[in-house]
Amino acid sequence: MSARRLRRFSRRFRQTLRYGGLSSSPVFFANSFPKSGTHLLTQVMHGFTHIGPAVDSGMPAVVTFDGFTGRQRSLAEILADLDRFLPGDIGYGHVHATPETVERLCRPDVAAYLILRDPRDVVVSHVHYVAEMAPNHIHHRYYHSVLRTFDERLSASIAGVSEQELAKAGDGKPVYEPLPDIRKRFAPFLGWLEHPEVLVLRYEDFLTNRRLALEQVLDHAVRRGFKPVVDRQAALQALEASIDPARSPTFRSGKAGGWRTSFTPEHEALFAAIAGDLLPVLGYA
Repeated sequence: MSARRLRRFSRRFRQTLRYGGLSSSPVFFANSFPKSGTHLLTQVMHGFTHIGPAVDSGMPAVVTFDGFTGRQRSLAEILADLDRFLPGDIGYGHVHATPETVERLCRPDVAAYLILRDPRDVVVSHVHYVAEMAPNHIHHRYYHSVLRTFDERLSASIAGVSEQELAKAGDGKPVYEPLPDIRKRFAPFLGWLEHPEVLVLRYEDFLTNRRLALEQVLDHAVRRGFKPVVDRQAALQALEASIDPARSPTFRSGKAGGWRTSFTPEHEALFAAIAGDLLPVLGYA
């Protein structure tokens, strides 16, 4: 048995002893658009392990694109990742809404969540992440070496970058994966909005009305089959106590609306031209 499988077995065994079994619990899956509060939502999800039959799966994120190579993973790979989750497991990832993934995550035995964030804040966060925090990211060299100013980088995160532009990084790699514009990057996630089986959350709600957001998280899990062993107040306190920005390697400012101090009028015009109806569709009009 591999070390990872052994650790997973150990975690499930301990939680089984603690709660008398995991088989009746749903799979918990925290889905997100990248840079939209992924770590925040997964921390809240891990709070379930303190209030009922749930367990940290220890599985890596289920992603559509490999962050180091930029390669789009096959649908078969993504579905295989999703199929590894067992009852009570908590997982997370960045999963597009395809017919096959919708079928997996909308099953009655899955409690799926999707967290969104104002796309204008997303592109600002994307700049800081790629240029400063992720030296192994496929686009880091271009953002760090070719784009010299924050304004240039922000324009790239809004409008996207072509293969030809990325080749200017000159790092010798034979293949350069283009970066689509922000509207195109969001488009594959919009299908989740059509499925009430998935609870859509907004990053900003955890900042402005955290209690209500946590109530929604808890109630959705209960509707999907989760049975807390503590009362509602204790459950909500446990979910809130699990939030710790210091444990997030990519948590930077923890605020909403920061784009207003980063966007120039030119960025605002560029974003409006590229994004189209994206803001009202996501509820940020």
